[in-house]
Amino acid sequence: MIRKAKAVWQGTGRAGSGRISTDSGVLAETPYSFRTRFEGETGTNPEELIAAAHADFAMALAFRLQAEGHTPTELVTEAAVTLEQEGQGFRISRSALTLRAKVPNLEEAAFARLAGDAEKTCPVSKVLNAAITLDSKLV
Repeated sequence: MIRKAKAVWQGTGRAGSGRISTDSGVLAETPYSFRTRFEGETGTNPEELIAAAHADFAMALAFRLQAEGHTPTELVTEAAVTLEQEGQGFRISRSALTLRAKVPNLEEAAFARLAGDAEKTCPVSKVLNAAITLDSKLV
């Protein structure tokens, strides 16, 4: 399975702007820019998109709970992605997950173990540590 997104950027880093689209159409020509990333202007930014993807760690946990015979009533996950300056550029230094769950008949220690297992096996958690390839060509 391959999922795709496309970003088109025009102009310089600070004065330019871009548009992001996904094959599903959920994002269609969604604007992003220096202002949406650093100054709170309406639009999206890469860190917000990573946080949205990582917040879905709840799905990985739901599968893990199900495998152990538990059905969650509700899993609420927030991901806070930190972007910080590094030299002349920036780096994403952290994704902090906060989880609040309602799972009947499950003890805290077992829940913590299952949540930890799910975080380690979550596809988005894994990609944050994945090797990255780049195929570039000047056209």
